[in-house]
Amino acid sequence: MDLPREFTIRESSHRIHNPLTSEKLAALGQALHLTPGTRALDLASGSGEMLCTWAHTHRITGTGVDISTEFTARARARAAELGVADQVDFVHGDASGYVADEPVDLAACIGATWIGDGITGTIDLLRQSLRPGGMLLIGEPYWRRDPPDQNCVEACHARTEEDYRSLPDLIERFGELGYDVVEMMLADQDSWDRYRAAQWLNIRRWLDRNPDDELAPELRAELSQEPVRYARYEREYLGWGVFALLSR
Repeated sequence: MDLPREFTIRESSHRIHNPLTSEKLAALGQALHLTPGTRALDLASGSGEMLCTWAHTHRITGTGVDISTEFTARARARAAELGVADQVDFVHGDASGYVADEPVDLAACIGATWIGDGITGTIDLLRQSLRPGGMLLIGEPYWRRDPPDQNCVEACHARTEEDYRSLPDLIERFGELGYDVVEMMLADQDSWDRYRAAQWLNIRRWLDRNPDDELAPELRAELSQEPVRYARYEREYLGWGVFALLSR
């Protein structure tokens, strides 16, 4: 049970595996008014940057679960680096079936709602670990602009235009599910650039070191095509944000 190797190659230098910068992640933690001792669960926690930095800055505690052995190891190393290994722990496992042993104050899935087959299922999963009155954090893409054609839709990693909503429609959907949106932190084009462009450098450096690897042709083709595709479509049409939710 692990992520495909090309994914860890692509994001080998990333501490945050989504288009939030470290500054935006820190700003989100401040905006949520986190208090010492807040207990958090982060499903699909990646390299653990959210839990580790918030444990360091706000003295929260928590658990992260991720399917990648490499990212889980990095998360544990980051916790040790920041001196918070006694506050947070990281589990290698399938986040789609994980429920905390004890209710948590904050339950998050930042950019991986496929673990619950979409927003509704992911909220249902997170809610099983959340104490009454606790907060959910959901990271999700949305359309910044209406896509003009199917090429644009697929270039933004969707099958159909209906796979994503506009930002107002996404917020409205949270309301239909019984939640108030009480905070949000949105990626901008610059933070998208930092996320995507770093992937290209990671791929190029890996190709230079591994020209004969079996994945080299696939990643060479990706590097040749991805910057143009990103600039033409994803950068212009796809938004992304983290939304804080409280049950009504």
